[in-house]
Amino acid sequence: MASPQLFPKNRPIDELLKPIHQFLRLEASSGILLMVMAVLALILANTALSETYFSALEVPLTVGFGEFMIQKPLLLWINDGLMAIFFFLVGLEIKREVLVGELSSPKQAMLPIMGAIGGMVVPAGVYVLITGGTPFVNGWGIPMATDIAFALGILALLGTRAPVSLKIFLTALAIIDDLGAVLVIAVFYTSKINMLALAIGFGTVALLALGNRLGIRKTRFYVILGIVLWLAFLKSGVHATIAGVLLALTVPARRRLDEVTFREKAIGFLNSMKIGEVDDRENQEAVNALEILSKGAATPLARMEHALHGWVAFFIMPVFALANAGVDLREVSIIDALLHPVALGIIAGLFIGKQVGVVIFAWLALRLNIAEMPKGVSWKQLYGIAILTGVGFTMSLFIAGLSFADPEVLDRAKTGILAASLFAGVAGYFLLRTFPPAAEEG
Repeated sequence: MASPQLFPKNRPIDELLKPIHQFLRLEASSGILLMVMAVLALILANTALSETYFSALEVPLTVGFGEFMIQKPLLLWINDGLMAIFFFLVGLEIKREVLVGELSSPKQAMLPIMGAIGGMVVPAGVYVLITGGTPFVNGWGIPMATDIAFALGILALLGTRAPVSLKIFLTALAIIDDLGAVLVIAVFYTSKINMLALAIGFGTVALLALGNRLGIRKTRFYVILGIVLWLAFLKSGVHATIAGVLLALTVPARRRLDEVTFREKAIGFLNSMKIGEVDDRENQEAVNALEILSKGAATPLARMEHALHGWVAFFIMPVFALANAGVDLREVSIIDALLHPVALGIIAGLFIGKQVGVVIFAWLALRLNIAEMPKGVSWKQLYGIAILTGVGFTMSLFIAGLSFADPEVLDRAKTGILAASLFAGVAGYFLLRTFPPAAEEG
């Protein structure tokens, strides 16, 4: 269903921006943009621009002054700073799904939960099986994650051949997958702990939770304390992006006004407005009152999620892809790169481990009668989705950066992630395009 047009588009600038608006409204647009940025990163890393590309990522940027100064290369500002906002949005989505979404009903939630567990445990096991006894086993968390933007973007390309229930199932599974990845990062990819900084961080979380309990709904309260929380985790040794998830869990998810009260008050303000007197003082007061009323009818969680979604999908994730997907392959053959134990473990984990884990654990949940199959979804389509979860891209690249300090090993990991994501994306798309919806099966 198309969004209602709130304002008439009769300005010249609107016609110029129309193609951009149409692209941004496409369900697949975020995934397409990610793909473009990944290809661009590979081009930059393997041409005469390679030195400029890698040097730009190492340019030091300084924020603050005196004792409060932080200096990091551009790449780390992207991975520690911008990605904290990405994780904040992930946290908001997890909280919403648990409260009112697909994860709020135990029986509906169990299928994606079990599928996600299988899609994390089996790929990690496959990776360990291949890299066990080598110095590279630390990368076992890399094939556990699913890139929700890429996967949903590919699914959106199928149009009506992918029922809404299939998209909801994939979204719920990927969100649980993200939660699992966050826990893995927090527990297993944490360096030496600074207990004072960590105590300040959890003290800040307690203040945020208290603010929620007291009914504080101002965005700036959560933003200011969120920055303090991020700085504390940055200094603590626990990865700073975890602060984003913890912050999201403290954001209020309750409305100040219910729908009936909002409707009654809104109608009252609208009826008080004078027709044909746009600049009338009383009309302006009514408009201002409606604006305040609208904020009370929406939850802070929903407002923040809506405000951030476009920035994350069309700026933060593409910038992350551009900064992290560049792999210089000029000095090594593609075959050798793909046969490296790290790349082989990631490819096998994402492309084989994911589909095996998701299908077996989903079958087990249905067999034990603790879950139910989404309406209009066939087993063949579920298998296609299981393959599609092997598109690991964003989160896998992120965990790879935490796993390996050696640039050469990290490049082999990135090669494996890109190859596995390509295999899973193409295979998942064509299988789902071939398999009819459950209602069409004979």
